[in-house]
Amino acid sequence: MNGETALVTGANTGIGREIAAQLAAEGMTVYLGARDADRGKAAAGELGGDVRFVQLDVAEQAQVDAAAKRIADERGSLDVLVNNAGIGGSRPEVEATTAADFGAVLDVNLLGAVRTTHALLPLLREADLPRIVNVSSGRGSFAITEDPERMESKLLGLVYPVSKTALNMLTLQYARALPEFRVVAVDPGFTATALNNHTGTRSAGESARTIVRLALASFDGPSGRLYDADGLVGW
Repeated sequence: MNGETALVTGANTGIGREIAAQLAAEGMTVYLGARDADRGKAAAGELGGDVRFVQLDVAEQAQVDAAAKRIADERGSLDVLVNNAGIGGSRPEVEATTAADFGAVLDVNLLGAVRTTHALLPLLREADLPRIVNVSSGRGSFAITEDPERMESKLLGLVYPVSKTALNMLTLQYARALPEFRVVAVDPGFTATALNNHTGTRSAGESARTIVRLALASFDGPSGRLYDADGLVGW
């Protein structure tokens, strides 16, 4: 048991659940954050290791603050924060998209990561090597979406890709401001989850392994960068 502590947001299903399970298998105490209490408690109960459900809707400041207080009371520090919670939104055609379509998605995918990171910073500072992993997407990478060999270059849309591009910049700025931290973003790949009606080509477990590798203290890649299963990816 390594004695470290992690918080994973959006973790009652899909990639988040697999991240929680794999971090627990590494010996960490894992707080499984989920909006739905029944599903979150069930997931925590089904996973092995020291996995603890915490009510956490990243769009609700009071729940974020309460989660931070609970971790502080029970553990006193936090080694790993995985900002995994995300939604796809309604996905209208580009020309039909309005400003109103961005609100809920940005509130979760971008501002949710800001709320959670800000609230947990005091606990992360208590860790020997604090790590923040932001779960992004290839659709938010200019390098990937401009590569004609990648399927992301064939997809059109404003809201979700823009939210993940903004999350990438958030990652870079946190990394620059917090040189004693390791802050990275990760493209998990086209994963079969509810976000894409389970049409993805990678399993949640496979994608989680990439994220968990980045979250471990043994990972020694540079901070403030975007990674995928093969390594560094261009912004």
